[in-house]
Amino acid sequence: MSDSLTSAFADPAKFDLYDCKQLEVERTKLATRSAELQRLMAKAETGFAGPVVTELAYRNEYIAVRGQTQVADEVWRRNKCVATGPASAGPAPPENAKGEHPRMRSGGAVY
Repeated sequence: MSDSLTSAFADPAKFDLYDCKQLEVERTKLATRSAELQRLMAKAETGFAGPVVTELAYRNEYIAVRGQTQVADEVWRRNKCVATGPASAGPAPPENAKGEHPRMRSGGAVY
């Protein structure tokens, strides 16, 4: 699938006003949807008339998602965004040697 075809299905200004945090969320959603569509297309290919079902049911949305992903990635690079990743959600609570939370006693009661 050519880049010119996928970019024809995406608004080049859609993500221009997004900040890095918004872009990160949107890029994650797009990646998830793209993977889901790939799975659905692969599954459809195994059935009777699979290529027809794939083309009719999924191909256009897949092309649109790929185009949106390219636009979001371009804005991400232009804004010099850096992925925050799951580690940025905050530090994990400390654990004791038994792997329990320090405020937990035997039996799970909090003191």
